Amino acid sequence: MAEELMQQLRSKATELLLREEWNESVLAYSQFISLCQDHLQKTRDLLQPDPDDLSRLHKSLCLALSNRAEARSRLREFAQALQDCDQALKIESAHFKTLLCKGKILMSLNRYAMALDCFRAAQLDPQSCGSSESLNGYLEKCKKLEFLARTGAFDISDWIASRFQGKPPELAEYIGPVQIRKSEISGRGLFATKNIDAGTLLFATKAIAIERSILGGGELNENAQLVMWKNFIDQVNNSASKCPKTRNLIGKLSSGEDEFDLEVPDISLFRPETEEDGTSSCFDEKLDANRVLSILDVNSLVEDGVSSKVLGKNSDYYGIGLWILACFINHSCVPNARRLHVGDHVLVHASRDVKAGEEVTFAYFDVLSPLGKRKEMSKSWGFDCDCKRCNFEEGVFSRQEMREIEMGIERGMEAGGVVYRLEEGMRRWMVRGKEKGYLRASFWAAFYEAYSSEKSAKRWGRRIPPADSVVDSVAEAVGSDGRVLKVLLERLKKSGGVVEAEKALKLGRGLYGKVMKKQAMKTLLDLLVMHEQKAIS
Repeated sequence: MAEELMQQLRSKATELLLREEWNESVLAYSQFISLCQDHLQKTRDLLQPDPDDLSRLHKSLCLALSNRAEARSRLREFAQALQDCDQALKIESAHFKTLLCKGKILMSLNRYAMALDCFRAAQLDPQSCGSSESLNGYLEKCKKLEFLARTGAFDISDWIASRFQGKPPELAEYIGPVQIRKSEISGRGLFATKNIDAGTLLFATKAIAIERSILGGGELNENAQLVMWKNFIDQVNNSASKCPKTRNLIGKLSSGEDEFDLEVPDISLFRPETEEDGTSSCFDEKLDANRVLSILDVNSLVEDGVSSKVLGKNSDYYGIGLWILACFINHSCVPNARRLHVGDHVLVHASRDVKAGEEVTFAYFDVLSPLGKRKEMSKSWGFDCDCKRCNFEEGVFSRQEMREIEMGIERGMEAGGVVYRLEEGMRRWMVRGKEKGYLRASFWAAFYEAYSSEKSAKRWGRRIPPADSVVDSVAEAVGSDGRVLKVLLERLKKSGGVVEAEKALKLGRGLYGKVMKKQAMKTLLDLLVMHEQKAIS
């Protein structure tokens, strides 16, 4: 009777697995596994157990554990699925199906080296012959991802060449020359561990959760925002409930309170190959709802798709996500890093040269704005910016001449006149180096208009500085920015100079990162110019 029941359960579980009814399949296999283990124990307890019975039961149990692992992996219950795989491999260490399943799970968890070991072990099983094509596919994919995770040598050139058609390229998780330390800006921050060139990839990480919506030609109404936010919170809770490591990492994020008392986690905790150490998280098994809300409120990022920036595609598309390591990057009005969203991954790179020991910073809002506007925006974020640029400009903006320039802008003063008065003021005030770049960045709108208008160019001519020198100083001060790059591209379109072309490529690397070949970068810049011309026309 026990064997009949086991046979019925096995048939039912297999049918549910084939129908992709994962939850029901897990339940059926769990019942079968429990019965099989009981029957196995009773068989062992016999005075003279039949070796054939024991072998058959072991094989049945191994296959059932492997199939339950497959179903659990489809439900993204990876921790439990791995436990099933390990139990199955204790019974049969070279079981092909289990090794393949475990390899796929480890690859989903970005543990590429361990996944490779599983796939290579699976190759040794005679059963692999019939599935060699599938296995080889996983093996080659895993080798590529392991290389990317180890080196950070990402290349999205083909995706750019196709004008972002089809699915985004598959990326690995990667952590480069950065560490987490106490920050003078706020709480904890990310710091460079060596000198880094503009465009260098700092890290790449996949979203814990991401929710996307279509705006429909306008802004999300309040109800749509609430639905989107609720779905996003549910996704975060679901991810955390299924993975202790994810829950632990979320628990290390700031909720906006007691910033300077927070623990400084070691960067190794964020590496995919680092397994959960068994220590308790600051969350219970069920996450504290209020704390989760606070954490997401402080740390969520809006997705910024490169295709929408360059081609204007999906401009009515809106996404919000949680990328854990990116949450440790503080704001500065002289940022040195930018992020590039590719699929569910965010790639963070240096937007200008960064020195060893320097804190990696983002612009939380538009830093090509005057001091007053930036102060308003920082307050809306819940902090007062105390960066060296803001401190320097506090003194300069208190000058009478500066107030007159601001009043002139409000009254509609011609852009060339604004630039001329600012440059003359900086000459009298003995403003030099990066400080000159700070003020030019603060009045970038006037500079852009002055260089884009033929009328302004004819009228002011040599009385205002050449565009390329202004572009250089602004990029050095606040890093690469698309609007600054456009000025250079417009000049390049007219002159075709080699120097301008090299400068444009350098700014492009600061804007998009060194994740594409030179030709792909040229394609991207050409697309940027075409989109700008289309927008103007």
